[in-house]
Amino acid sequence: MEVRSDGVPVRCDKIPAPVIPRTRLQVWFIRVCSSILLWTCLVQLVAVGELWHPHFFNNITNRISQIAMVPRAIQSPPPLLPARKYKSNGFLRVSCNGGLNQMRAAICDMVTIARLLNLTLVVPELDKTSFWADPSNFEDIFDVRHFIDSLRDEVRIVRRLPKRFNRKHGHKPLQMPPVSWSNETYYLQQILPLFKKHRVLHFNKTDARLANNWIALDLQKLRCRVNFQALKFTPQIETLGYKLVRILQEKGPFVALHLRYEMDMLAFSGCTRGCSEKEAEELKQMRYAYIWWRDKEIDSEMRRSQGLCPLTPEEASTVLQALGFDRNTQIYIAAGEIYGSERRLAGLRAAFPRIIKKEMLLAPEELQQFQNHSSQMAALDFMVSVASNTFIPTYDGNMAKLVEGHRRCVITFSTLVYAIKMGQTPNYISCRFLGFKRTVLLDRRKLVELLDMQQNGTLSWDEFTVSVQSVHEKRMGQPSRRRVIADRPKEEDYFYANPQECLCERTSCDDLISPGNSTAIG
Repeated sequence: MEVRSDGVPVRCDKIPAPVIPRTRLQVWFIRVCSSILLWTCLVQLVAVGELWHPHFFNNITNRISQIAMVPRAIQSPPPLLPARKYKSNGFLRVSCNGGLNQMRAAICDMVTIARLLNLTLVVPELDKTSFWADPSNFEDIFDVRHFIDSLRDEVRIVRRLPKRFNRKHGHKPLQMPPVSWSNETYYLQQILPLFKKHRVLHFNKTDARLANNWIALDLQKLRCRVNFQALKFTPQIETLGYKLVRILQEKGPFVALHLRYEMDMLAFSGCTRGCSEKEAEELKQMRYAYIWWRDKEIDSEMRRSQGLCPLTPEEASTVLQALGFDRNTQIYIAAGEIYGSERRLAGLRAAFPRIIKKEMLLAPEELQQFQNHSSQMAALDFMVSVASNTFIPTYDGNMAKLVEGHRRCVITFSTLVYAIKMGQTPNYISCRFLGFKRTVLLDRRKLVELLDMQQNGTLSWDEFTVSVQSVHEKRMGQPSRRRVIADRPKEEDYFYANPQECLCERTSCDDLISPGNSTAIG
């Protein structure tokens, strides 16, 4: 009991305790912890559910993908990693050659080489002189600030050479193309000594300049890190790409068909199946116009029989039907201008009325900024292809291989939570195995044989269908080891199509390639 000043006793237990307000930091901390816990439980549930009821959880996983694909423009930038401190041996300047995805792989290789040799890398220059004549610079396609910052703990990257190394100051860098498919020994013993003399080297060709195999594990993982994390498209490209994906997903599951029946591919490969004599001559003249396309006289039918030609739109239509896709399948054409335009797509549209191109989903003003910028258009197709339920390339070019590799990269719940915390898109964070997304890798050599037999009546439709499905039963993007062919790197499996070193937590991935996982399609 206490006594007030007027002598009236007061019970202590009736005096209300003071209310201590929660600080803003405490409220924020509670919200963050609750969000992480909720996401962890949800993704764990989906991961376990996929093991028992994969079809039941398809819609849930699709929704998680959509949530994860929030445009970068509205996300907070992640904290900077501490910069790696090292004495630079010189500056590496690179001029990439080829289309978007050939240049993408080359950039990954050049970063890795710069790391190996302790160099300072100048932001790569993109090809402006190829068939596509795209004037885009690196920063027009990729987020250059993110590229530099996300790799600062591995490699020092600068936007341009210091002035003292410019030609205006009398400095002439050594220009050279490194030897294709080279290993670490080549770069350490033959390239590194050149920096001591010249200080700046300019690699004027960058395609396939690093071997697929027998590279140190930490360097292989760095190649993946550049590919999946550092090379982010610009906010403008990502925002429009995410919009395309969202529109398609709202209409239901979709197939991304990389229909590589385009003028440059037909001219380069010499494939004229389905073309008129006038068109075949036009393609031949183009081949002669570009001196760096070495083969000029090409037997089209021989190349086709060897499986070296892209499928025609008509052949693609027949194969899709044989694989079991019905006429209600939503198909996104991931390609530029089809040679012969709508005339050549008529058969495909008749079989699959829900054929869609990006020009049908976006307003003209939305695509205006990308007109005459083929690499930026290709970036949109790349994003849609990676996100598709099924990806089917009709030719195994650079885009097909890079998309295949991205579709092998599916994240675990821990990387999803980390991505949300760091404000980054999960697909660019890690390559930890959970399940592979279906990618149909067409056996064109076998398909050409079957297509001709079906067309001339040797095979009935039912026999043709059974044969096509049998041929591709184990060509759906299942876990597998890269095929290594000593002294023939062009013929072995491409690193970026199957970066197996980056697909598991441990250095050995044998458990992923066991018989039990051979049919685990995501």
